[in-house]
Amino acid sequence: MAYWLFKSEPDVFSFDDLMKAKNRTTFWEGVRNYQARNFLRDQIKKSDGVLYYHSNAEPKAIIGTAKVVREGYPDPTQFDPKSDYYDEDAKRDEPRWYGVDIQADRAFKQVVTLEEIKQTGALAGMMLVKKGARLSVQPVTPEQWRHILSMGGLK
Repeated sequence: MAYWLFKSEPDVFSFDDLMKAKNRTTFWEGVRNYQARNFLRDQIKKSDGVLYYHSNAEPKAIIGTAKVVREGYPDPTQFDPKSDYYDEDAKRDEPRWYGVDIQADRAFKQVVTLEEIKQTGALAGMMLVKKGARLSVQPVTPEQWRHILSMGGLK
């Protein structure tokens, strides 16, 4: 089992939106960065844990957890000219972009803010706090996962 941090802007799709979705499940669409795409396509597996992070929010924070319920498959929005995520160079027989299905697991008892993460020595190595690390999908170590769950009031 591996662990990941997924970023979403809460005005686009919040953790509450995920909790209200049918079966508390959604397809993680619209990733348009090749490194993040490679994680989604090649490394993220069913049952992996996800930290759900609200970016472009006040405060920026991890809100809860989710789990991967379907491994990477082509993002259909890349083929839809009406979608904000349309890619005219993507071909159905050679998809360029991928996503996974995630299911909401647990909301944190208290959110874990970016500032708190930055001030926690045990989390100094997180990709989230490194300069220039703006990926919307990032790996998280098991130690970081456990530490953040503890900070969020979960075991």
